[in-house]
Amino acid sequence: MTFGPNHVVFAGYEFPWASVYPDGVLPASAVRDASTTLDPPEIRTAAGETLFLSRDDSAGLAEFCERHGIPVVGRLDVWGNLFEPFLDTSFDAAHTAATDARLHAVGLSQASIDSIRARLTPLMRAYNFDSMLWDWTHLGLYDLLRALNGTLVPPSLPATLGDPFELYRWAMEIADYGRV
Repeated sequence: MTFGPNHVVFAGYEFPWASVYPDGVLPASAVRDASTTLDPPEIRTAAGETLFLSRDDSAGLAEFCERHGIPVVGRLDVWGNLFEPFLDTSFDAAHTAATDARLHAVGLSQASIDSIRARLTPLMRAYNFDSMLWDWTHLGLYDLLRALNGTLVPPSLPATLGDPFELYRWAMEIADYGRV
């Protein structure tokens, strides 16, 4: 990752469905907003795509955003909320209801929530449990993309979910429900 005077250069971006894969340039004018405190930090494009940076790029991203008047925002981590059932922990009914309420507040119906989780259950169970990752604190969009990329899951599993480019677009649309 390199921050140029009016652009960000991605080198070796790991997700083949991304607009910047494998090496791409994103002009500052194409950046809608960013989150510098998330792990990993995120850039969101005007087209609604979420792109990930390394932790080491947080300070550079903050300076780039300040220089170009790009909003640094917080937003609901839709995928983090959707993936709570796949964490290696348990939640009481009140916590689960609060999670679903946050998702409802950004426009996801209970039927949509249930459908999204059902569609991705085999992938995310393989990613977190079968792989013995056992993450108990957070799984989000980055984890979904890693799983779709074949990280920690059997190579044949992502293919059962359909066209990867369409799945990527769908995942970005869902992430954008958390838009401020």
